[in-house]
Amino acid sequence: MSKADYPYPEDEFDAISPDAPTGVHRAPRSTWSKWWPFLVVLVVVPALAWGVVTFLSRTGNLPGDASQPQGGTSGEVQEPPADDPATDGAEDPATDGAEEQPTPAPEETVEAPQPVLTTPVRVLNGARVAGLAAEVAGQLETAGFTDVTPDNATGSLPAQSTVFIASEDLRATADLVASTVNVPTIVVDAQRAGTGVSVVLVTDPRG
Repeated sequence: MSKADYPYPEDEFDAISPDAPTGVHRAPRSTWSKWWPFLVVLVVVPALAWGVVTFLSRTGNLPGDASQPQGGTSGEVQEPPADDPATDGAEDPATDGAEEQPTPAPEETVEAPQPVLTTPVRVLNGARVAGLAAEVAGQLETAGFTDVTPDNATGSLPAQSTVFIASEDLRATADLVASTVNVPTIVVDAQRAGTGVSVVLVTDPRG
């Protein structure tokens, strides 16, 4: 609507102050206000990019860095996975080609028979040397025998002085008797030995 078409008379509200702006307008913008956003982009963005690149290069995570091994940073030792087929089925070099030997069973220790000093021992004098049986019996008692009887031999005599035993169970006892009285011959004869050991002397074992 133009002023000519306005049907109402002018009043004080229609008066325009000479200091008031006429029409809708903005104040003219300065050159700095136009260019400062571009300057911010040109300065701040490169600075941020430089900072990011510097940080990544220090931590070793810089993308595309061929000097770093894949899957970790420098200094890290890459362990093979637990199910790595390269290590599956690998034989221990200490056992390679060697079969496990069975552990031998411990050998049972068999104790040697010991002489029984309570075994009855008779010393029979067939050498016709007075006191020989008693003296030899004394040697056996000194050796530890507790049941020794001296006597004279009767009946047939062996060809040499002999230690008679009733069974092989008395072998250990007979060995001690023989070594004590210096009569090395030992014969198993239950009839002559009686219930234990009999020493028949046909010569003087003292030499």
